[in-house]
Amino acid sequence: MKNIFNKLKNTSLIMRIVAGLTVGIVLGIVWPGNSFINLLGQVFLGALKSIAPILVFVLVISSLTNAKGGIGKRFRTVILLYLLSTLLAAFIAVIASRIFPVTLMLSGNIVQVEAVPAGIGEILNNLVLSMVSNPVEALAQGNYMGILTWSVIFGIALKHTASDATKQVFQHISDAVALAVKWIINCAPLGIMGTVYSSVSQSGVGIFANYGRLLALIAGCIVVFVLVIEPLIVAVCLKMNPYPLVFRCLKSSAVTAFFTRSSAANIPINMALCEKLGLDRDMYSVSIPLGSTINMDGAAITITIMALAVANTVGIHVDFPTSLILCVVAAFGACGSSGVAGGSLMLIPMACSLFGVGSDIAMQAVGVGFIIGVLQDSLETAVNSSGDVLFTATAEFMEWKKQGREIKF
Repeated sequence: MKNIFNKLKNTSLIMRIVAGLTVGIVLGIVWPGNSFINLLGQVFLGALKSIAPILVFVLVISSLTNAKGGIGKRFRTVILLYLLSTLLAAFIAVIASRIFPVTLMLSGNIVQVEAVPAGIGEILNNLVLSMVSNPVEALAQGNYMGILTWSVIFGIALKHTASDATKQVFQHISDAVALAVKWIINCAPLGIMGTVYSSVSQSGVGIFANYGRLLALIAGCIVVFVLVIEPLIVAVCLKMNPYPLVFRCLKSSAVTAFFTRSSAANIPINMALCEKLGLDRDMYSVSIPLGSTINMDGAAITITIMALAVANTVGIHVDFPTSLILCVVAAFGACGSSGVAGGSLMLIPMACSLFGVGSDIAMQAVGVGFIIGVLQDSLETAVNSSGDVLFTATAEFMEWKKQGREIKF
C-alpha cells in the first residue's frame, strides 16, 4: 500500500488530473446518479472555496509584514501589465466577434438570478464598498477585494509595529496555510473526477453541442491571446523570445487552474513557480494574490463576446467606435467582477445596455453563459491564473535586465 501511495505521489499532478477526468467521464456515462462520486466533487470544491480566502488574507499580511522594501517600481509595472492585458483581451474579443459573428438561441424564458449592476458606475461603487466591508464578513463571504484591502492595511501596520518574533509567526502561519492548500490540490484528481462525473451524468456529453460555435469563439480568443498577445507584451518588455516563459506558465499554472476553476486556490501553484523562476518573494507574494483578483483577461473576453453576440441576435449594428467603448467597459468591469455576485456572467447585461438591449433579453444571455459555464469558467481561470505568473515574472526580469543579470526560464 505504501509503495502504491509513493508511486502516486511521484506521478505528475497533471497526469493524475487527466486520469481522474477520464474516469469521471466514463463513470458518468455508464453509471450515472451515484451520490458518493458526486460528493467527492462537492467536497473538493467546498474545501477550495473555504481555504482560498484565508490563504489570500494571511499570505498578503505575512508578505507585507516581512517585506524588505525596494519593490515599488516593479509592483507598479505588474499592475500596469495586468490592466493593459485585460484591455487587449477585450479588444481581441471585439476583432474576433466582427470576423466570426455569432448569435444566440434566445427564447421567452428569463433566467432568474440576483440583481445585476446597471452600469460601470454601479460596479465601481460596489467595488469601493466591498473594499471597506467588515473583514470578518469579507473572509466568510469570499469578498477578495475586502480581503486584499484589510490584509494590506494590517500588513503595513504590523510592519511598523510588530517585533521580529511576531513577524516570524505570521510567516509560519502563511507557510502552514499554503501547505494545507497544497494538500487539497493533491486531492484534485478525485475532486475533478467527481465534478466531471456530476456534469456528465446529469446532462450527458452532448451538453455543449448547441453552443459549440460560441464556445469555439471564446476558446479561440483565449488561445490567440495566450499564444500571440501575451508573448508580444513580454517580448516588447524583455526584448527576447517570450515563448519558453509563456509555455512554462501554461504548463505549471494554466492546467491546474483549468480544472480547479479557482485563481485564488491556484495561488500556491503560482508561488511555487515564481520560486522556481528565482523571483523575489517580497514581490510575488503580493502580486500573485492581487492578480487573482484584478487580472481578469478571460472575463473581459467573455463579457465582450457575449454582449456582441446578443447585439447580433437582435439585429443591432455595433460600429467600431462603440466596440472600443465596450472594450473599456468590459475591461474595467472584469477587474471588478470578483466583487459582483456571479462573476463575469453577471456583467453581461451591463455591457448589453451600451447597445440599448433590455434586461429581459440580456438575462437570457446570462442563462446561456451558465449552460456553457463549466468550460467557459475553466478557460477563464486558466488564462487569468497563468497570466498572474507571466506578468509578475516579466516585471521582475525587466529589473534583472537593467542590472545585467542573466535571465533563465
